[in-house]
Amino acid sequence: MKKYVAIGLALLVSLLIYLFYRTEKTVVTCLFIQLVSAENYLLLKHSIVNAVPLNNMLIYSLPEGLWVLCITLTSKNYDINFGKWRLNCTFIPLIFCFTLELLQLFHITNGRFDIVDIIFSLVFWLLANGFWNEKMERQNLLKSRNANALICLASYCIVYLAHVFN
Repeated sequence: MKKYVAIGLALLVSLLIYLFYRTEKTVVTCLFIQLVSAENYLLLKHSIVNAVPLNNMLIYSLPEGLWVLCITLTSKNYDINFGKWRLNCTFIPLIFCFTLELLQLFHITNGRFDIVDIIFSLVFWLLANGFWNEKMERQNLLKSRNANALICLASYCIVYLAHVFN
């Protein structure tokens, strides 16, 4: 249960940063604006940003690190099997982050390469692997039909909410 509280808090912090400190063109912010109206959103954003100013490192690197923490925690007991080859899902967040930064470095995707993002991701990945060591049998993520597997798959999908529309 403590693991899921930590995941919920980490996702909440990331959500607040995306909603009020990043561009209004992210998927999650566009959805939020549709719910509360652009006028109410701008008033709320102005109030929050003035009350709690954040530096750029927290605004641009912390959410990725928190996502890595969450996805690592939800992935710890899962593998993806490809024939006789097994990928430990715990490594997917690192692979994802390193790949994304490389794609940004070579201007293949939006964003800019930032070594601080890699450092945050690595630190939060190490934290997630150092805590909450559950002794559960490893399962194939794509064949598991339980609430934990659904939470794990959903945490992978959450990254789409940070997508920026051009």
